Amino acid sequence: MKHIVVAGGSIAAATAVSTLRAHGWDGRITLVTDEETPPYSRVPLSKGVLSGALDRGSVTLPALPDDVDVHLDTRATALDVQTRTVTLSRGTDLRYDGLIIATGSRPRRLAPDGRQGELVVRTLADAAAINARLRTARSAIVVGAGFLGMEVASTLRATGLAVTVIDRDPPLRRLTGHWLADIVTAAPAETGVDFVLAPRGVTLTGDPVTGVATADGQTLTADVVISAVGDIPNIEWLHNSGLRLAEGVVVDPWCQAAPSVVAAGDVATRQIRPDLYRRTPHWTNAVLQGRLAALNLLGVREPYAPDHYFWTEQFGLNIKIAGELPLQGTPILLEGDPSSRSLLAQWHRAGRPVAAATVNLPLPIVRLKRLATVAVERS
Repeated sequence: MKHIVVAGGSIAAATAVSTLRAHGWDGRITLVTDEETPPYSRVPLSKGVLSGALDRGSVTLPALPDDVDVHLDTRATALDVQTRTVTLSRGTDLRYDGLIIATGSRPRRLAPDGRQGELVVRTLADAAAINARLRTARSAIVVGAGFLGMEVASTLRATGLAVTVIDRDPPLRRLTGHWLADIVTAAPAETGVDFVLAPRGVTLTGDPVTGVATADGQTLTADVVISAVGDIPNIEWLHNSGLRLAEGVVVDPWCQAAPSVVAAGDVATRQIRPDLYRRTPHWTNAVLQGRLAALNLLGVREPYAPDHYFWTEQFGLNIKIAGELPLQGTPILLEGDPSSRSLLAQWHRAGRPVAAATVNLPLPIVRLKRLATVAVERS
């Protein structure tokens, strides 16, 4: 193997590159990303970068090795696994001996193609565009009350905007269940954030977008409208590649999609049962898969098991969860007090632990993950 191509500029891509070099592979590496900057961390985008408290340098990842050939502002547009060729948006082809697909995902949008004004948070450019609007905006609507939507709402409220969050379900409930969601969402309610339920969904209004209309006839307007309604894996360029696609690139337990082709991060999906495929679009998973995918190309076969660890910071709360979402039912409170919003709780199913979470309570991640699978003896 002489040449490994990495398609994408995600944390999974950066991890794969560093893994290759750390394990002694000294062949040629080419990384192709459609962004104008090398790989960076997306975690601060909905927080400090969005508000302007942090600059672009705050999201910089450790620099890629100097001997990596990086193509910025360049997309992979097609793949031929027979000739082992990746076609680029510049009209050139890259031959590879090994290929790592880490093209990630993009935000799902509600506005029709061509309509301007709908904002999203995925890239540095997205965060910069919203930050520029905050200089004159006084109100905002956030569509979507998952982790990202609530983080964005927290940042906007902290900058002084009047904020309305709208979703089909109560905030965070689809992910964390009613018990934890009710504790967490009491904090934004106290800051003056308004919550609107739209069980039948919403449409964006105006061109450019200036608000939302619910299916029940309610209309809301704001200076800024931000959608945080999930993501779509970037697999269009692979439609004629021969790879197995199912809302992502289907990989085996070693992150392999085809001979000499592996995939990692938000773009990769696993078959759970014959009719069910699942992606795990979270930072910890992207890092883990990026590492294992690179090792696979080097002949080191380490099987992948999802790392179900998530965290979010919003409205003065630091929340960490270990275990597969969604959380269901009422947990056992191990430490702290919900009324003080400082606690450690453990969820059980069929008599065994399946998840654990902390709110504003320092706890080593290793212990939290252990509590997701091991019962605690209580006197």
